[in-house]
Amino acid sequence: IDYSGDSFDSFPNGWAAINGPDAIPGEGLAQILAFVGVLELFVMKDSANGAEPGDFVGDFRNGALDFGWDTFDEETQLSKRAIELNNGRAAM
Repeated sequence: IDYSGDSFDSFPNGWAAINGPDAIPGEGLAQILAFVGVLELFVMKDSANGAEPGDFVGDFRNGALDFGWDTFDEETQLSKRAIELNNGRAAM
């Protein structure tokens, strides 16, 4: 990961990676948290593209990735949402 010879397997798993003798350095942990914070606050909004909040749960389109969702009719959209929901359930 860095020039001093640390690699991914140099750090422990779980809680020990955050709080322990071989933990990730504080600056690295702050970088990770800042990146996640930027994604949560500015990119992954549930009401992207001017949609009202709660238009439908999981609408994370942000203008950069739009695969033609708005071109589908209402029945196709409902079908695709159901398929995605069932795939998520199967993955759990």
